[in-house]
Amino acid sequence: MSQSQQTDSRRTSPGTATLRFDLVAGLTAAAVVLPKAMAYASVAGLPVAVGLYTAFVPMVIYALLGSSRVLSVSSTTTLAILAGTQLGLAVPDGDPARLLSAAATLTALVGVMLLLAAALRLGFVANFISTPVLTGFKAGIGLVIVLDQVPKLLGVHLAKAGFFRDVLSLVQHMPETSMITLAVAGATFFVLIGMELLWPHSPAPLVAVGGSIAASWYFGLHDQGVSIVGLIPQGLPSLTLPDLTLVEQLFPGALGIALMSFTESIAAGRAFAGKADPPVKANRELIATGLANLGGALFGAMPAGGGTSQTAVVRAAGGCSQKASLVTAGAAAATMLLLAPLLGLLPNATLAAVVIVYSVGLIQPVEFSSILKIRRMEFYWALVACLGVLFFGTLKGIVVAIIISLISLLTQTANPPVYVIGRKRGADVLRPLSPENPDDEIFDGLLIVRPEGRIYFANAQNIAERINALVDQYQPRVVTLDMSRVPDIEYSALQMLIEGEKRTTERGMTLWLAALNPTALSVVRQSGLADRLGKERLLFNARAAIVRFQNIQSEIGDRKRFNEKDESHEQ
Repeated sequence: MSQSQQTDSRRTSPGTATLRFDLVAGLTAAAVVLPKAMAYASVAGLPVAVGLYTAFVPMVIYALLGSSRVLSVSSTTTLAILAGTQLGLAVPDGDPARLLSAAATLTALVGVMLLLAAALRLGFVANFISTPVLTGFKAGIGLVIVLDQVPKLLGVHLAKAGFFRDVLSLVQHMPETSMITLAVAGATFFVLIGMELLWPHSPAPLVAVGGSIAASWYFGLHDQGVSIVGLIPQGLPSLTLPDLTLVEQLFPGALGIALMSFTESIAAGRAFAGKADPPVKANRELIATGLANLGGALFGAMPAGGGTSQTAVVRAAGGCSQKASLVTAGAAAATMLLLAPLLGLLPNATLAAVVIVYSVGLIQPVEFSSILKIRRMEFYWALVACLGVLFFGTLKGIVVAIIISLISLLTQTANPPVYVIGRKRGADVLRPLSPENPDDEIFDGLLIVRPEGRIYFANAQNIAERINALVDQYQPRVVTLDMSRVPDIEYSALQMLIEGEKRTTERGMTLWLAALNPTALSVVRQSGLADRLGKERLLFNARAAIVRFQNIQSEIGDRKRFNEKDESHEQ
Protein backbone atom coordinates (compact mmCIF):
# COMPACT_ATOMS: atom_id res chain seq x y z
CA MET A 1 0.00 0.00 0.00
CA SER A 2 1.37 3.43 -0.92
CA GLN A 3 1.98 6.16 1.65
CA SER A 4 -0.95 8.22 0.31
CA GLN A 5 -3.28 5.22 0.55
CA GLN A 6 -2.16 4.63 4.15
CA THR A 7 -2.84 8.29 4.92
CA ASP A 8 -6.33 8.06 3.37
CA SER A 9 -6.97 4.91 5.37
CA ARG A 10 -6.03 6.64 8.60
CA ARG A 11 -8.23 9.57 7.70
CA THR A 12 -11.31 7.54 6.90
CA SER A 13 -10.98 4.87 9.56
CA PRO A 14 -12.20 6.99 12.52
CA GLY A 15 -15.19 8.20 10.52
CA THR A 16 -16.07 4.67 9.48
CA ALA A 17 -15.85 3.49 13.08
CA THR A 18 -18.00 6.42 14.25
CA LEU A 19 -20.63 5.61 11.62
CA ARG A 20 -20.66 1.97 12.72
CA PHE A 21 -21.15 2.97 16.37
CA ASP A 22 -23.94 5.38 15.43
CA LEU A 23 -25.65 2.72 13.32
CA VAL A 24 -25.62 0.21 16.17
CA ALA A 25 -26.71 2.85 18.69
CA GLY A 26 -29.52 4.08 16.45
CA LEU A 27 -30.94 0.60 15.91
CA THR A 28 -30.60 -0.24 19.61
CA ALA A 29 -32.36 3.00 20.53
CA ALA A 30 -35.11 2.27 18.00
CA ALA A 31 -35.82 -1.02 19.76
CA VAL A 32 -36.46 0.95 22.96
CA VAL A 33 -37.83 4.23 21.63
CA LEU A 34 -40.47 3.00 19.18
CA PRO A 35 -42.46 0.81 21.60
CA LYS A 36 -42.25 3.55 24.23
CA ALA A 37 -43.34 6.18 21.72
CA MET A 38 -46.46 4.16 20.94
CA ALA A 39 -47.09 3.71 24.65
CA TYR A 40 -46.77 7.44 25.29
CA ALA A 41 -49.27 8.14 22.53
CA SER A 42 -51.75 5.91 24.33
CA VAL A 43 -51.03 7.84 27.55
CA ALA A 44 -52.01 11.03 25.73
CA GLY A 45 -55.21 9.38 24.49
CA LEU A 46 -53.98 9.37 20.88
CA PRO A 47 -53.59 6.57 18.30
CA VAL A 48 -50.29 4.71 18.68
CA ALA A 49 -49.32 5.81 15.16
CA VAL A 50 -48.90 9.35 16.57
CA GLY A 51 -46.10 8.01 18.73
CA LEU A 52 -44.30 6.73 15.64
CA TYR A 53 -44.78 10.10 13.93
CA THR A 54 -43.23 11.78 16.99
CA ALA A 55 -40.24 9.44 16.85
CA PHE A 56 -39.78 10.34 13.18
CA VAL A 57 -40.24 14.01 12.23
CA PRO A 58 -39.14 15.81 15.44
CA MET A 59 -36.18 13.44 15.81
CA VAL A 60 -34.94 14.21 12.28
CA ILE A 61 -35.30 17.98 12.70
CA TYR A 62 -33.51 18.01 16.06
CA ALA A 63 -30.73 15.77 14.71
CA LEU A 64 -30.01 18.40 12.04
CA LEU A 65 -30.19 21.46 14.32
CA GLY A 66 -29.50 20.51 17.95
CA SER A 67 -26.32 21.31 19.87
CA SER A 68 -26.16 17.96 21.70
CA ARG A 69 -24.41 15.09 19.96
CA VAL A 70 -26.46 12.32 21.54
CA LEU A 71 -29.78 13.77 22.76
CA SER A 72 -32.67 11.64 21.49
CA VAL A 73 -35.81 13.69 20.89
CA SER A 74 -39.31 12.24 20.72
CA SER A 75 -42.02 12.20 23.37
CA THR A 76 -41.44 11.61 27.08
CA THR A 77 -43.55 10.38 29.97
CA THR A 78 -44.08 13.86 31.39
CA LEU A 79 -44.95 15.43 28.05
CA ALA A 80 -47.36 12.61 27.23
CA ILE A 81 -49.37 12.96 30.43
CA LEU A 82 -49.42 16.76 30.15
CA ALA A 83 -50.56 16.57 26.54
CA GLY A 84 -53.20 13.98 27.40
CA THR A 85 -54.61 16.17 30.17
CA GLN A 86 -54.83 19.22 27.91
CA LEU A 87 -56.31 17.27 24.99
CA GLY A 88 -58.89 15.73 27.30
CA LEU A 89 -60.03 19.22 28.29
CA ALA A 90 -60.08 20.47 24.70
CA VAL A 91 -61.88 17.42 23.23
CA PRO A 92 -63.99 15.99 26.07
CA ASP A 93 -65.98 13.71 23.76
CA GLY A 94 -62.79 12.01 22.49
CA ASP A 95 -63.66 12.45 18.80
CA PRO A 96 -60.65 10.93 16.94
CA ALA A 97 -60.51 13.51 14.16
CA ARG A 98 -60.71 16.45 16.56
CA LEU A 99 -58.14 14.83 18.85
CA LEU A 100 -55.61 14.64 16.01
CA SER A 101 -56.33 18.24 15.04
CA ALA A 102 -56.06 19.38 18.66
CA ALA A 103 -52.78 17.47 19.08
CA ALA A 104 -51.34 19.19 16.00
CA THR A 105 -52.47 22.57 17.36
CA LEU A 106 -50.99 21.89 20.79
CA THR A 107 -47.67 20.72 19.33
CA ALA A 108 -47.49 23.74 17.01
CA LEU A 109 -48.13 26.08 19.95
CA VAL A 110 -45.34 24.42 21.91
CA GLY A 111 -43.00 24.90 18.94
CA VAL A 112 -43.94 28.57 18.49
CA MET A 113 -43.44 29.26 22.21
CA LEU A 114 -40.00 27.66 22.19
CA LEU A 115 -38.99 29.69 19.14
CA LEU A 116 -40.31 32.87 20.74
CA ALA A 117 -38.30 32.07 23.87
CA ALA A 118 -35.21 31.66 21.66
CA ALA A 119 -35.85 35.06 20.04
CA LEU A 120 -36.08 36.62 23.51
CA ARG A 121 -32.90 34.81 24.66
CA LEU A 122 -34.72 33.02 27.47
CA GLY A 123 -32.42 30.03 27.63
CA PHE A 124 -31.73 30.73 31.31
CA VAL A 125 -35.29 29.55 32.05
CA ALA A 126 -33.91 26.00 31.90
CA ASN A 127 -32.73 26.49 35.48
CA PHE A 128 -35.89 28.22 36.63
CA ILE A 129 -37.54 25.31 38.45
CA SER A 130 -35.40 24.14 41.37
CA THR A 131 -34.25 20.52 41.49
CA PRO A 132 -36.23 19.62 44.67
CA VAL A 133 -39.42 21.09 43.19
CA LEU A 134 -38.81 19.23 39.91
CA THR A 135 -38.24 16.04 41.91
CA GLY A 136 -41.61 16.45 43.61
CA PHE A 137 -43.37 17.39 40.38
CA LYS A 138 -42.04 14.33 38.52
CA ALA A 139 -42.97 12.06 41.41
CA GLY A 140 -46.53 13.35 41.22
CA ILE A 141 -46.53 12.83 37.45
CA GLY A 142 -45.23 9.28 37.94
CA LEU A 143 -48.00 8.41 40.40
CA VAL A 144 -50.66 9.84 38.06
CA ILE A 145 -49.32 7.84 35.11
CA VAL A 146 -49.13 4.58 37.03
CA LEU A 147 -52.69 4.97 38.31
CA ASP A 148 -53.87 5.88 34.81
CA GLN A 149 -52.39 2.67 33.36
CA VAL A 150 -53.41 0.19 36.06
CA PRO A 151 -57.01 -0.20 34.74
CA LYS A 152 -55.58 -1.26 31.36
CA LEU A 153 -53.56 -3.95 33.13
CA LEU A 154 -56.73 -5.25 34.74
CA GLY A 155 -58.99 -4.88 31.72
CA VAL A 156 -61.41 -2.51 33.48
CA HIS A 157 -62.58 0.99 32.63
CA LEU A 158 -62.69 3.96 35.01
CA ALA A 159 -64.24 7.38 34.57
CA LYS A 160 -61.52 9.81 35.61
CA ALA A 161 -62.48 12.06 38.51
CA GLY A 162 -59.20 13.06 40.14
CA PHE A 163 -56.30 11.06 41.59
CA PHE A 164 -57.68 10.14 45.00
CA ARG A 165 -61.19 9.41 43.78
CA ASP A 166 -59.71 7.31 40.98
CA VAL A 167 -57.82 5.24 43.58
CA LEU A 168 -61.10 4.55 45.39
CA SER A 169 -62.88 3.73 42.11
CA LEU A 170 -60.08 1.33 41.13
CA VAL A 171 -60.44 -0.55 44.39
CA GLN A 172 -64.19 -0.85 43.80
CA HIS A 173 -63.67 -2.24 40.27
CA MET A 174 -61.07 -4.84 41.27
CA PRO A 175 -63.59 -7.71 41.20
CA GLU A 176 -64.17 -7.03 37.46
CA THR A 177 -60.54 -7.83 36.59
CA SER A 178 -60.01 -9.80 33.35
CA MET A 179 -57.60 -12.57 34.30
CA ILE A 180 -56.34 -13.13 30.75
CA THR A 181 -55.62 -9.40 30.36
CA LEU A 182 -53.81 -9.46 33.70
CA ALA A 183 -51.79 -12.47 32.51
CA VAL A 184 -50.69 -10.60 29.37
CA ALA A 185 -49.62 -7.65 31.55
CA GLY A 186 -47.79 -9.97 33.95
CA ALA A 187 -45.87 -11.63 31.11
CA THR A 188 -44.88 -8.20 29.77
CA PHE A 189 -43.62 -7.12 33.19
CA PHE A 190 -41.62 -10.33 33.48
CA VAL A 191 -39.87 -9.74 30.15
CA LEU A 192 -39.23 -6.03 30.72
CA ILE A 193 -37.91 -6.30 34.25
CA GLY A 194 -36.10 -9.60 33.79
CA MET A 195 -34.23 -8.51 30.67
CA GLU A 196 -33.31 -5.15 32.20
CA LEU A 197 -31.85 -6.89 35.26
CA LEU A 198 -29.88 -9.40 33.21
CA TRP A 199 -28.98 -7.07 30.34
CA PRO A 200 -29.13 -3.32 31.13
CA HIS A 201 -30.15 -1.08 28.21
CA SER A 202 -31.36 -4.17 26.35
CA PRO A 203 -34.10 -4.02 23.67
CA ALA A 204 -36.53 -5.38 26.26
CA PRO A 205 -39.48 -3.24 25.01
CA LEU A 206 -39.00 -4.61 21.49
CA VAL A 207 -38.98 -8.21 22.77
CA ALA A 208 -42.04 -7.57 24.95
CA VAL A 209 -43.98 -5.88 22.15
CA GLY A 210 -42.96 -8.47 19.56
CA GLY A 211 -43.85 -11.35 21.87
CA SER A 212 -47.22 -9.80 22.74
CA ILE A 213 -48.07 -9.29 19.07
CA ALA A 214 -47.14 -12.91 18.32
CA ALA A 215 -49.22 -14.17 21.26
CA SER A 216 -52.15 -11.95 20.26
CA TRP A 217 -52.12 -13.40 16.73
CA TYR A 218 -51.51 -17.02 17.71
CA PHE A 219 -54.00 -17.25 20.58
CA GLY A 220 -56.57 -14.81 19.17
CA LEU A 221 -56.43 -12.70 22.32
CA HIS A 222 -58.82 -10.08 20.98
CA ASP A 223 -61.55 -12.70 20.56
CA GLN A 224 -61.00 -13.70 24.20
CA GLY A 225 -61.71 -10.19 25.45
CA VAL A 226 -58.22 -8.68 25.48
CA SER A 227 -58.24 -5.10 24.25
CA ILE A 228 -55.82 -4.46 21.37
CA VAL A 229 -54.55 -1.34 19.60
CA GLY A 230 -56.61 -1.93 16.46
CA LEU A 231 -56.17 -0.54 12.96
CA ILE A 232 -53.05 1.59 12.39
CA PRO A 233 -52.77 3.60 9.15
CA GLN A 234 -49.97 2.24 7.01
CA GLY A 235 -47.58 4.73 5.43
CA LEU A 236 -45.76 7.92 6.29
CA PRO A 237 -47.61 10.70 8.13
CA SER A 238 -49.74 13.03 6.06
CA LEU A 239 -50.00 16.80 6.35
CA THR A 240 -52.06 17.87 9.39
CA LEU A 241 -53.04 21.50 9.83
CA PRO A 242 -53.61 23.02 13.27
CA ASP A 243 -57.10 24.17 14.26
CA LEU A 244 -56.83 27.90 14.97
CA THR A 245 -60.12 27.88 16.87
CA LEU A 246 -58.44 25.84 19.62
CA VAL A 247 -55.45 28.16 20.09
CA GLU A 248 -56.93 30.17 22.95
CA GLN A 249 -58.09 27.09 24.83
CA LEU A 250 -54.81 25.19 24.39
CA PHE A 251 -52.49 28.16 25.04
CA PRO A 252 -52.07 27.77 28.86
CA GLY A 253 -51.35 24.05 28.60
CA ALA A 254 -48.93 24.58 25.72
CA LEU A 255 -46.98 27.05 27.85
CA GLY A 256 -46.49 24.47 30.60
CA ILE A 257 -45.58 21.74 28.10
CA ALA A 258 -43.05 24.03 26.39
CA LEU A 259 -41.41 24.74 29.74
CA MET A 260 -41.18 21.05 30.62
CA SER A 261 -40.00 20.09 27.12
CA PHE A 262 -37.14 22.56 27.30
CA THR A 263 -36.28 21.74 30.92
CA GLU A 264 -36.13 18.00 30.23
CA SER A 265 -34.18 18.47 26.98
CA ILE A 266 -31.53 20.67 28.59
CA ALA A 267 -31.23 18.35 31.61
CA ALA A 268 -30.81 15.24 29.44
CA GLY A 269 -28.46 16.96 26.99
CA ARG A 270 -26.16 18.19 29.76
CA ALA A 271 -26.32 14.92 31.72
CA PHE A 272 -25.02 12.85 28.80
CA ALA A 273 -22.56 15.30 27.28
CA GLY A 274 -19.13 13.72 26.95
CA LYS A 275 -15.90 15.44 27.95
CA ALA A 276 -14.97 15.98 24.31
CA ASP A 277 -18.46 17.09 23.26
CA PRO A 278 -19.20 20.77 22.61
CA PRO A 279 -21.28 22.48 25.33
CA VAL A 280 -25.05 22.26 25.08
CA LYS A 281 -26.24 25.77 24.15
CA ALA A 282 -29.54 26.67 25.76
CA ASN A 283 -30.79 29.13 23.13
CA ARG A 284 -29.83 26.86 20.26
CA GLU A 285 -31.72 24.07 22.01
CA LEU A 286 -34.78 26.34 22.09
CA ILE A 287 -34.53 26.79 18.33
CA ALA A 288 -33.95 23.09 17.65
CA THR A 289 -36.74 21.79 19.89
CA GLY A 290 -39.04 24.60 18.75
CA LEU A 291 -38.63 23.72 15.07
CA ALA A 292 -38.82 20.00 15.91
CA ASN A 293 -42.24 20.55 17.50
CA LEU A 294 -43.45 22.92 14.81
CA GLY A 295 -42.38 20.56 12.04
CA GLY A 296 -43.80 17.58 13.90
CA ALA A 297 -47.14 19.34 14.31
CA LEU A 298 -47.55 19.54 10.53
CA PHE A 299 -47.21 15.76 10.31
CA GLY A 300 -49.43 14.70 13.20
CA ALA A 301 -46.82 14.42 15.97
CA MET A 302 -47.47 15.08 19.66
CA PRO A 303 -45.29 17.44 21.77
CA ALA A 304 -41.67 16.31 21.80
CA GLY A 305 -38.56 16.85 23.87
CA GLY A 306 -35.31 15.18 24.83
CA GLY A 307 -35.72 11.95 26.79
CA THR A 308 -33.31 10.89 29.52
CA SER A 309 -33.83 7.12 29.25
CA GLN A 310 -33.62 6.94 25.46
CA THR A 311 -30.56 9.22 25.41
CA ALA A 312 -28.96 6.91 27.97
CA VAL A 313 -29.51 4.00 25.57
CA VAL A 314 -27.84 5.92 22.72
CA ARG A 315 -24.83 6.78 24.89
CA ALA A 316 -24.56 3.25 26.36
CA ALA A 317 -24.68 1.72 22.87
CA GLY A 318 -21.75 3.87 21.75
CA GLY A 319 -23.57 6.66 19.91
CA CYS A 320 -21.18 9.44 18.89
CA SER A 321 -23.34 11.88 16.94
CA GLN A 322 -26.85 12.69 15.79
CA LYS A 323 -26.46 10.12 13.00
CA ALA A 324 -27.72 7.66 15.63
CA SER A 325 -31.00 9.61 15.88
CA LEU A 326 -31.31 9.66 12.10
CA VAL A 327 -30.99 5.85 12.12
CA THR A 328 -33.70 5.63 14.83
CA ALA A 329 -35.96 7.91 12.76
CA GLY A 330 -35.33 5.72 9.72
CA ALA A 331 -36.40 2.68 11.74
CA ALA A 332 -39.61 4.54 12.68
CA ALA A 333 -40.32 5.23 9.00
CA ALA A 334 -39.69 1.58 8.10
CA THR A 335 -42.06 0.51 10.88
CA MET A 336 -44.81 2.79 9.59
CA LEU A 337 -44.38 1.54 6.04
CA LEU A 338 -44.01 -2.19 6.71
CA LEU A 339 -45.18 -3.21 10.19
CA ALA A 340 -48.34 -1.16 10.78
CA PRO A 341 -50.75 -4.11 10.26
CA LEU A 342 -48.85 -6.21 12.82
CA LEU A 343 -48.81 -3.38 15.39
CA GLY A 344 -52.60 -3.33 15.33
CA LEU A 345 -52.55 -6.72 17.14
CA LEU A 346 -50.63 -5.25 20.11
CA PRO A 347 -52.55 -5.67 23.42
CA ASN A 348 -53.20 -2.42 25.29
CA ALA A 349 -52.15 -4.19 28.49
CA THR A 350 -48.65 -4.57 27.02
CA LEU A 351 -48.48 -0.85 26.23
CA ALA A 352 -49.65 -0.05 29.76
CA ALA A 353 -46.94 -2.28 31.24
CA VAL A 354 -44.28 -0.57 29.10
CA VAL A 355 -45.52 2.84 30.26
CA ILE A 356 -45.45 1.84 33.94
CA VAL A 357 -41.97 0.27 33.81
CA TYR A 358 -40.49 3.36 32.16
CA SER A 359 -42.50 5.87 34.19
CA VAL A 360 -42.03 4.50 37.70
CA GLY A 361 -38.47 5.86 37.57
CA LEU A 362 -39.96 9.33 37.91
CA ILE A 363 -40.79 8.44 41.52
CA GLN A 364 -37.51 8.69 43.43
CA PRO A 365 -37.92 8.06 47.19
CA VAL A 366 -34.12 8.05 47.54
CA GLU A 367 -33.99 11.56 46.08
CA PHE A 368 -36.62 12.74 48.59
CA SER A 369 -34.57 11.16 51.38
CA SER A 370 -31.38 12.86 50.17
CA ILE A 371 -33.09 16.24 50.07
CA LEU A 372 -34.48 15.72 53.58
CA LYS A 373 -31.02 14.88 54.97
CA ILE A 374 -29.51 18.06 53.56
CA ARG A 375 -32.28 20.68 53.41
CA ARG A 376 -35.53 20.09 55.29
CA MET A 377 -37.24 23.15 53.78
CA GLU A 378 -36.48 22.01 50.21
CA PHE A 379 -37.94 18.60 51.15
CA TYR A 380 -41.19 20.35 52.05
CA TRP A 381 -41.13 22.17 48.68
CA ALA A 382 -40.70 18.82 46.88
CA LEU A 383 -43.55 17.30 48.88
CA VAL A 384 -45.88 20.22 48.15
CA ALA A 385 -45.02 20.05 44.43
CA CYS A 386 -45.89 16.34 44.39
CA LEU A 387 -49.17 16.88 46.23
CA GLY A 388 -49.97 19.81 43.93
CA VAL A 389 -50.01 17.44 40.96
CA LEU A 390 -52.14 14.87 42.80
CA PHE A 391 -54.69 17.38 44.10
CA PHE A 392 -54.88 19.89 41.25
CA GLY A 393 -53.87 17.89 38.19
CA THR A 394 -50.79 17.91 36.01
CA LEU A 395 -51.21 21.27 34.27
CA LYS A 396 -52.09 23.17 37.43
CA GLY A 397 -49.31 21.18 39.08
CA ILE A 398 -46.82 22.99 36.83
CA VAL A 399 -48.17 26.32 38.09
CA VAL A 400 -47.84 25.06 41.66
CA ALA A 401 -44.24 23.97 40.96
CA ILE A 402 -43.32 27.37 39.49
CA ILE A 403 -44.96 29.27 42.36
CA ILE A 404 -43.15 27.08 44.89
CA SER A 405 -39.84 27.72 43.12
CA LEU A 406 -40.49 31.47 43.22
CA ILE A 407 -41.41 31.37 46.90
CA SER A 408 -38.33 29.27 47.64
CA LEU A 409 -36.11 31.72 45.75
CA LEU A 410 -37.71 34.73 47.44
CA THR A 411 -37.43 33.11 50.87
CA GLN A 412 -33.73 32.43 50.38
CA THR A 413 -32.88 35.90 49.03
CA ALA A 414 -35.11 37.71 51.53
CA ASN A 415 -33.36 36.01 54.45
CA PRO A 416 -29.65 35.95 53.58
CA PRO A 417 -27.15 34.84 56.21
CA VAL A 418 -25.58 37.51 58.45
CA TYR A 419 -22.48 36.33 60.33
CA VAL A 420 -20.41 37.68 63.19
CA ILE A 421 -16.76 37.30 62.12
CA GLY A 422 -14.07 36.16 64.52
CA ARG A 423 -10.43 35.16 64.19
CA LYS A 424 -9.03 31.69 64.72
CA ARG A 425 -6.88 31.86 67.79
CA GLY A 426 -3.20 31.73 66.94
CA ALA A 427 -3.77 32.09 63.17
CA ASP A 428 -4.61 34.82 60.66
CA VAL A 429 -7.89 33.17 59.67
CA LEU A 430 -11.20 35.06 59.77
CA ARG A 431 -14.40 33.04 59.79
CA PRO A 432 -17.99 33.17 61.09
CA LEU A 433 -18.43 32.39 64.76
CA SER A 434 -19.93 28.94 65.26
CA PRO A 435 -20.38 26.37 68.05
CA GLU A 436 -17.87 24.15 66.18
CA ASN A 437 -15.13 26.73 66.84
CA PRO A 438 -15.79 28.04 70.37
CA ASP A 439 -12.20 29.24 70.85
CA ASP A 440 -12.31 31.85 68.04
CA GLU A 441 -11.53 35.34 69.34
CA ILE A 442 -13.45 38.58 68.90
CA PHE A 443 -12.27 42.05 69.79
CA ASP A 444 -13.73 44.04 72.66
CA GLY A 445 -15.29 47.15 71.19
CA LEU A 446 -15.14 45.94 67.55
CA LEU A 447 -18.02 44.03 65.89
CA ILE A 448 -17.38 42.63 62.41
CA VAL A 449 -20.57 41.60 60.63
CA ARG A 450 -20.65 39.89 57.23
CA PRO A 451 -23.93 39.80 55.24
CA GLU A 452 -23.94 37.50 52.20
CA GLY A 453 -25.72 38.02 48.89
CA ARG A 454 -27.16 40.96 47.02
CA ILE A 455 -28.78 43.53 49.32
CA TYR A 456 -32.02 44.88 47.86
CA PHE A 457 -35.46 46.12 48.87
CA ALA A 458 -36.81 42.67 49.80
CA ASN A 459 -34.08 41.78 52.29
CA ALA A 460 -32.59 45.11 53.42
CA GLN A 461 -34.95 45.49 56.38
CA ASN A 462 -34.29 41.91 57.56
CA ILE A 463 -30.52 42.44 57.35
CA ALA A 464 -30.78 45.78 59.21
CA GLU A 465 -32.85 44.23 62.01
CA ARG A 466 -30.40 41.35 62.45
CA ILE A 467 -27.41 43.72 62.53
CA ASN A 468 -29.20 45.95 65.08
CA ALA A 469 -29.84 42.90 67.26
CA LEU A 470 -26.13 42.01 67.11
CA VAL A 471 -25.17 45.59 68.00
CA ASP A 472 -27.50 45.46 71.02
CA GLN A 473 -25.93 42.14 72.03
CA TYR A 474 -22.24 43.09 71.69
CA GLN A 475 -22.44 46.87 72.45
CA PRO A 476 -19.38 47.74 70.27
CA ARG A 477 -17.76 51.11 69.74
CA VAL A 478 -17.04 50.31 66.09
CA VAL A 479 -19.30 48.31 63.76
CA THR A 480 -17.55 47.02 60.63
CA LEU A 481 -19.64 45.66 57.77
CA ASP A 482 -17.55 43.13 55.84
CA MET A 483 -19.06 43.52 52.33
CA SER A 484 -16.80 40.98 50.63
CA ARG A 485 -19.78 38.65 49.96
CA VAL A 486 -22.13 41.41 48.73
CA PRO A 487 -22.04 41.75 44.90
CA ASP A 488 -24.36 44.77 44.71
CA ILE A 489 -26.45 47.18 46.78
CA GLU A 490 -29.84 48.21 45.37
CA TYR A 491 -31.03 51.83 45.71
CA SER A 492 -33.60 51.20 48.46
CA ALA A 493 -31.05 49.20 50.44
CA LEU A 494 -28.45 51.93 49.96
CA GLN A 495 -30.82 54.51 51.45
CA MET A 496 -31.32 52.25 54.46
CA LEU A 497 -27.53 51.92 54.80
CA ILE A 498 -27.16 55.72 54.79
CA GLU A 499 -29.87 56.09 57.45
CA GLY A 500 -28.29 53.27 59.46
CA GLU A 501 -24.93 55.07 59.45
CA LYS A 502 -26.59 58.21 60.83
CA ARG A 503 -28.37 56.27 63.60
CA THR A 504 -25.14 54.47 64.49
CA THR A 505 -23.37 57.83 64.92
CA GLU A 506 -26.25 59.15 67.05
CA ARG A 507 -25.82 56.12 69.37
CA GLY A 508 -22.16 57.03 69.91
CA MET A 509 -20.76 54.30 67.64
CA THR A 510 -18.81 54.40 64.40
CA LEU A 511 -19.63 52.51 61.19
CA TRP A 512 -16.87 51.21 58.91
CA LEU A 513 -17.29 49.51 55.53
CA ALA A 514 -14.73 46.90 54.47
CA ALA A 515 -14.04 44.94 51.28
CA LEU A 516 -16.52 46.71 49.00
CA ASN A 517 -16.35 45.15 45.54
CA PRO A 518 -16.13 47.53 42.54
CA THR A 519 -19.88 47.58 41.80
CA ALA A 520 -20.91 48.22 45.41
CA LEU A 521 -18.09 50.77 45.88
CA SER A 522 -19.26 52.68 42.82
CA VAL A 523 -22.80 52.88 44.23
CA VAL A 524 -21.53 54.02 47.64
CA ARG A 525 -19.44 56.74 46.01
CA GLN A 526 -22.25 58.00 43.78
CA SER A 527 -24.60 58.25 46.76
CA GLY A 528 -22.22 60.51 48.72
CA LEU A 529 -21.87 57.98 51.54
CA ALA A 530 -18.19 57.49 50.69
CA ASP A 531 -17.53 61.21 51.23
CA ARG A 532 -19.32 61.07 54.58
CA LEU A 533 -17.29 58.07 55.72
CA GLY A 534 -13.95 59.33 54.38
CA LYS A 535 -10.95 57.15 53.59
CA GLU A 536 -10.51 56.29 57.26
CA ARG A 537 -13.79 54.34 57.37
CA LEU A 538 -13.57 52.67 53.94
CA LEU A 539 -11.19 49.75 54.48
CA PHE A 540 -9.60 47.24 52.14
CA ASN A 541 -10.82 44.17 54.06
CA ALA A 542 -11.80 42.92 57.51
CA ARG A 543 -8.17 42.31 58.49
CA ALA A 544 -7.42 45.97 57.78
CA ALA A 545 -10.34 46.86 60.05
CA ILE A 546 -8.85 44.79 62.88
CA VAL A 547 -5.41 46.37 62.43
CA ARG A 548 -6.86 49.89 62.32
CA PHE A 549 -9.01 49.28 65.39
CA GLN A 550 -6.03 47.85 67.32
CA ASN A 551 -3.87 50.84 66.31
CA ILE A 552 -6.56 53.25 67.51
CA GLN A 553 -6.88 51.35 70.76
CA SER A 554 -3.10 51.47 71.15
CA GLU A 555 -3.05 55.22 70.51
CA ILE A 556 -5.84 55.74 73.04
CA GLY A 557 -3.92 53.63 75.55
CA ASP A 558 -0.69 55.57 74.93
CA ARG A 559 -2.53 58.89 75.27
CA LYS A 560 -4.18 57.72 78.46
CA ARG A 561 -0.87 56.62 79.95
CA PHE A 562 0.76 59.93 78.91
CA ASN A 563 -2.03 61.91 80.59
CA GLU A 564 -1.74 59.83 83.74
CA LYS A 565 2.06 60.39 83.82
CA ASP A 566 1.61 64.14 83.24
CA GLU A 567 -0.88 64.36 86.08
CA SER A 568 1.54 62.54 88.45
CA HIS A 569 4.32 65.04 87.60
CA GLU A 570 2.05 68.00 88.39
CA GLN A 571 1.24 66.49 91.76
